[in-house]
Amino acid sequence: MDEGADDVADDGAGIDPVDVVTLGESMVAFLPSRPGRLADAPSFERSIGGAESNVACTLAAAGHTARWVSRVGTDGFGDHLVEAIGAYGVDVTAVRRDPDRPTGLYFRTAGDRATDAHEVVYHRAGSAASAMSVGTVGEAVPYSGRVLHLTGITAALSPTCRDLVRHLLAPRPGRPLVSFDVNHRPPLWRGGGDARVLLELARGADIVFVGADEARAAWGLHGAHAIRDALPEPRTVVVKQGADGATAYDRSTGGAGTVTFVPAPRVDVVAHVGAGDAFAAGFLSATLRGLPLRDRLRHGHLMAAAALTVPGDLAVPPARDHADRLAALDEAAWGRLRLGPGWTTRAAAGDDEEVRTP
Repeated sequence: MDEGADDVADDGAGIDPVDVVTLGESMVAFLPSRPGRLADAPSFERSIGGAESNVACTLAAAGHTARWVSRVGTDGFGDHLVEAIGAYGVDVTAVRRDPDRPTGLYFRTAGDRATDAHEVVYHRAGSAASAMSVGTVGEAVPYSGRVLHLTGITAALSPTCRDLVRHLLAPRPGRPLVSFDVNHRPPLWRGGGDARVLLELARGADIVFVGADEARAAWGLHGAHAIRDALPEPRTVVVKQGADGATAYDRSTGGAGTVTFVPAPRVDVVAHVGAGDAFAAGFLSATLRGLPLRDRLRHGHLMAAAALTVPGDLAVPPARDHADRLAALDEAAWGRLRLGPGWTTRAAAGDDEEVRTP
């Protein structure tokens, strides 16, 4: 791992190809040791968090080869991030160390982000990752996978990060399949412009993930069809509709394309953090395997259910054969599916009672 802060972009020589490359900031996360306000927390437990690294870790745990591209400080927090993400089996050789800028940190409560009780405090302004640019990253390493996964969070970090995301989304020979998760985070967008920029970037991707709620907040769009109409260019647009399910618009085979809705299984939720990243990882995993669109959505739901049933951002994904078996259920059995804490590990131990009617 290179220690240089302002080294030129890697030319890709000697870089092994992988299934998926993700690019973006990961931070050290601190979670209160007990429920309640951050102001009342007597101590915190350390974890890691970052949309793109979450996707990389989940894909690696599911048996794919994944590479994470980023920058971290030369501090101990940077050491921890690289070691922790690498421990999932993610290739971290393209992570650069910046001696002049710190690794990002954040503190959050464990509750649902959608509630007023949820608190998150970021210490990421001027972070090492915010200094990523076309000049220091280029496209050789990001294009070293079959899929490149990006998010709108990276574009919000700094003008140079925004230019980098634009550069990687631009059509050019050798560009892999590019996945883009809108991940609208209004507090990160200083000076506004978020709605326009995110729509522009999403239009340049091959696969787009967007929540119906964030499309409504950012673009004033109501309903999955309106979102697809606003994003005609991407090959596949996946609209996540929370506990109801997800709708995918796909024109991989040409023509007008197809519309597929898959309801989400019922889940006994522990925490909502990380579910969107897990959904993207499940969908991309199934895409890499050439599975039909319905099964890609079902694998997304199953990965999200694994994340929803643990308190942190990352969960043990279901074994591939187990996920395939669940994804192949008929409509009635899929509708009866209910998943609770520990469902992935119980299945590994031979407990086959995850399909049940409450």
